[in-house]
Amino acid sequence: MQKRIAVFVLLLLGCGSGTLLADETLLPSAIGAEMVDLSLQQVENLASRRNRELAASRRGLEAAQADAISAAQRPNPTLSINTASINPHTGVGKGGLWEKHVDTIIRVDQLFERGDKRGLRQAAAAQGIEAGRADLADNARQLVSGIASAYFDLLLAQQREAVSRESVGLYRGTLDAAEKRLRAGDVSPTDVARVSVDALRAENDMRQSRADVLKAQATLAYMIGMEAESSRIRASDSWPPISRLAPMPDLETLLESRPDVKAARARSYMAEKTRDLARAQRSRDVTVGVQYEHFPPDNRNMLGVGISIPIFANYEYAGEIRRAEVDRMAAEDNLERVIALARTDSTRTRADVESASDRVRRYHGTILDQARKAAAAAEFAYRHGALGVMDLLDARRTLKATLLDAATAEAEYAKALVAWQSAITVNAKEEK
Repeated sequence: MQKRIAVFVLLLLGCGSGTLLADETLLPSAIGAEMVDLSLQQVENLASRRNRELAASRRGLEAAQADAISAAQRPNPTLSINTASINPHTGVGKGGLWEKHVDTIIRVDQLFERGDKRGLRQAAAAQGIEAGRADLADNARQLVSGIASAYFDLLLAQQREAVSRESVGLYRGTLDAAEKRLRAGDVSPTDVARVSVDALRAENDMRQSRADVLKAQATLAYMIGMEAESSRIRASDSWPPISRLAPMPDLETLLESRPDVKAARARSYMAEKTRDLARAQRSRDVTVGVQYEHFPPDNRNMLGVGISIPIFANYEYAGEIRRAEVDRMAAEDNLERVIALARTDSTRTRADVESASDRVRRYHGTILDQARKAAAAAEFAYRHGALGVMDLLDARRTLKATLLDAATAEAEYAKALVAWQSAITVNAKEEK
């Protein structure tokens, strides 16, 4: 399972290049059928290409890469052309345009940054790219659990609907038999009424289970971009088998490798470089200008140079520096928060999967068998007149509740297992 999640995350990160799972070639023909039977692997493949939240994360990384291009650029020079000394009384003289009696100045100014501002911008932008990559990897990691949770919710809803439908069939058969026995005088009208009430309740439960299936289909369909086909989606996989968990990895090494921690750490470094850039504003930038002056008929051509330096007479960027310092401290606080949450997530998901596996074992070990045996014995006794209708109904309710609880336990284990594997999976691409 852990290897499968790692492969899926790599697929999500590389899907922009057109990488597909082999079994996606089966999807076009399946979608044209009445129902769309999808395995968890096919659902993951569709999500890697169609999930909107993941697409937004890719755009965030692309934006960070664009910011890095801007950060690496030096200031552009400025060209200015000025014409002066125009006499409104005598005009500009005779001759061509270049011989007119006006003073024309052509000047080029270039800003030279000091304090390593460009280097600090590049360093901050590079950390922004690292944070964007880690965010994309973390969103892909979380999507694994989200997709699996939605898929297993649909599988659970399908099984609950199947149990409810089977229960309705049993109650209808019992109601028919009870009505025949009523006509024969073997049971009382009260017993028939009780069976009828339970049959109506079973039909209500079946309608509710069908609504739950539709809601689960809609949730999963949004995550894989198949909203138009949501009512035709059907989960085809079975529950994952109970397996022995791998040993708990070294927690400190795991935390340093998790993409959410990497993203928070990159933003902490980014905030530090941004703070240094704010401080660098106190290093005065220098603007150097070179000009050419043309003023016929006298002093036809002259050259000049100039330099300008800002004077911090009123303000020295104290507000910008303080804001950048606060942002740096906030980024460090966020890093500590993310590490603490990651530590808790790893421990909690491990406990969840162990607890859920124990519940599934108990249901498959004894509880389900005992409930089925009790229900079968009650059915047999009722058909032979050795058991009252109330005892039969109680046995059926118990079996139905046990089947639903067992399916719920299976779903909880499946989701807990994926959450645990997602919590300890390190993206191989991010390790390079």
